[in-house]
Amino acid sequence: MTTTSELPRGKPGASGRTRGLQDSKRGAPSRALRLRAADGWERFMLRAEFDAKRESTA
Repeated sequence: MTTTSELPRGKPGASGRTRGLQDSKRGAPSRALRLRAADGWERFMLRAEFDAKRESTA
């Protein structure tokens, strides 16, 4: 029978898993939040452009 002290020691990360890079610095908005904000800003700008065109034709 093998005890845990006799098991071979593996290197950290030997399981094949790698640590992902952190998305951003601590306290900064996450990538998902930045993407959502960018999408909202794009929709806001398109709506403003549409409203400006509608007012100029009226």
